Amino acid sequence: MQVIVDWILETVGTLGYPGIFFLMLLESSFFPFPSEVVMIPAGYLAFQGSMNPYLAVAAGIAGSLTGALLNYMLALHFGRPILLRIGHYFFFGRQALEKVEAYFAEHGEISTFNGRLIPGVRQYISLPAGLARMHLGKFSLYTSLGAGIWVAILTLLGYLMGSQEELLRANLHRITIAALGFVVVSTLIYVVYRRRRARRRS
Repeated sequence: MQVIVDWILETVGTLGYPGIFFLMLLESSFFPFPSEVVMIPAGYLAFQGSMNPYLAVAAGIAGSLTGALLNYMLALHFGRPILLRIGHYFFFGRQALEKVEAYFAEHGEISTFNGRLIPGVRQYISLPAGLARMHLGKFSLYTSLGAGIWVAILTLLGYLMGSQEELLRANLHRITIAALGFVVVSTLIYVVYRRRRARRRS
């Protein structure tokens, strides 16, 4: 395992900020590339003084947003015609598509923001956003906010703990749980806010 850790550190260090950007772009698109493998070593290299932590986080956010925009644009331009043509084979017809569009028109911001913090979801939350034609500016903003929190957490984790494998494993598990907890809390706050605003309007 130490050999693998050393190889990852060397790879991220050699590729530099463009490498972080490119790898995080892959992580946000269709490729199953874990962000932990990129940003934690970047944080460790920042601890060693080989990288600037702020530039590493900025490169990670930029890569995440670019990958998310790629998925968004694919879904926006090609997703709807494809789903309308073959979606009924997968029990996803026009009515289901209209429900997705209506949901994202109402709750697209919180869904995009929270989706970036949930493992296994953050790579694909851009697809329903594109299908629903979510406003590009809002999509970019909430994607950047959610991705920024996750990237900053991983970078900070690497900065604080370095290459200590046991600590990394334990805290990655905890950080995932904390991120999911944050999603729950932010969703509850959003629901309460929406209900209060609806009462004021009525």
